[in-house]
Amino acid sequence: MGLILIFLPYFPYTKHAHLFMGPLNFMTRPERTALGAMDSINFDDESVEQFGVQNLFHLPQTQVLDAFACIMCNRCQDACPAYATGKELSPAALEINKRYYIKENLTGLAYGDVEPFPLLNMVISESALWACTSCGACVDVCPVGNEPMMDILQMRRHQVLMEDSYPHELQNAYRGLERAGNPWNNPSSRMEWAADLPFPVPTVQENPNFEVLFWVGCAGAFDPSAQKVAQSVATILNSAGVNFAVLGEEETCTGDPARRSGREDIFFAMASANIATLDTYKVNERTIVTSCPHCFTALGKEYGQLGGHYKVFHHTQMLADLIGKGKLKLDGSKLDSVTFHDPCYLGRHNGIYSDPRQALQSAGATLMEMDRNKSNSFCCGAGGAQMWKEEEHGTEAVNINRYNEARGTGAKTLAVGCPFCAQMMNDANDQAGAPMVVKDVAQLVVEAMR
Repeated sequence: MGLILIFLPYFPYTKHAHLFMGPLNFMTRPERTALGAMDSINFDDESVEQFGVQNLFHLPQTQVLDAFACIMCNRCQDACPAYATGKELSPAALEINKRYYIKENLTGLAYGDVEPFPLLNMVISESALWACTSCGACVDVCPVGNEPMMDILQMRRHQVLMEDSYPHELQNAYRGLERAGNPWNNPSSRMEWAADLPFPVPTVQENPNFEVLFWVGCAGAFDPSAQKVAQSVATILNSAGVNFAVLGEEETCTGDPARRSGREDIFFAMASANIATLDTYKVNERTIVTSCPHCFTALGKEYGQLGGHYKVFHHTQMLADLIGKGKLKLDGSKLDSVTFHDPCYLGRHNGIYSDPRQALQSAGATLMEMDRNKSNSFCCGAGGAQMWKEEEHGTEAVNINRYNEARGTGAKTLAVGCPFCAQMMNDANDQAGAPMVVKDVAQLVVEAMR
């Protein structure tokens, strides 16, 4: 009893506080539609003066609690692709630094005698802030429910919206989103990808009675390699007799690159415009299929915050469904050894693992899994708006790390399910002399169609 009485006053000041802080953290953790789904800012509310997080007082209470729930196990650090490739970012250090700051200033913070310092350069460096790929590995692996990724994304909002401070490479993406409706800043037609198909791809105006809306996405519309994926998805829909249509020139970016890099105002504007367009064609009563996991998450898991509620499927889910119903006949002898890279925004963020593998196996693939797969998958390095900026200095590029693991399986083909993953893996494959074939699941299924 004496030892217990002696230990009790010491207990809250040590990492052992996680024994009661951990369960409390889980109880207060907000419900999210997807692992990394972010909260919206109401820009129509003129009373809002602070956007994002600058100091401790701007953090939601549960994210302050994260600091005391942390058990310093370093699992988040070990899972972080930025840390694994030598960047400055450590999700564990972020939480531990928050705790040290709070403990050192506990009385002053409680009584309001201490001016809260900016979190940037106190709990995390600027380089670490922009190294995050928003892969969600730190959130998924944490045993006490901490969300260091959300701290980082909210701090980015403050840096961009309040300080006008961000990597200069993002300027072109922001300019493109505002002027051309896509981060490539490409003024071309969004229907060029469909020009070479042997069948017409109807727009919603040409086919107002469509049952499925194919959301092509900016990559499918403008990136040459992703255009082949869009063509494959359209070919599958057409071959299976699906009554589908596309928005054509009325489609714009979902705003995901802006949201993950801090430009919530651009996301708000683009999401609001897209919701108005989708509701005009009563898409809320139908189904959306998209080949981009980032569009999948934004449309299906985040637009609901702004009143846009839609039934959205990733194209690998659609493939598994069509194959299961017998609407696609595949020749199982077409493929050889294949390894599948789980996109973060498809797998870890939304829990979709079996559908792409089922489609590949139905197409005749011999699956050779990487050591890090499914919920333990390693990021390609393009998420969190990394696609539109230079990678922070480290010992290795994230995509090279992942590609080497894929190549180590001995598989001849690297299958992907995301246009960003495809770009990053193709770049790594080219640097290695192109010993592998990098293709989307939809392309492999089309090749196996009878």
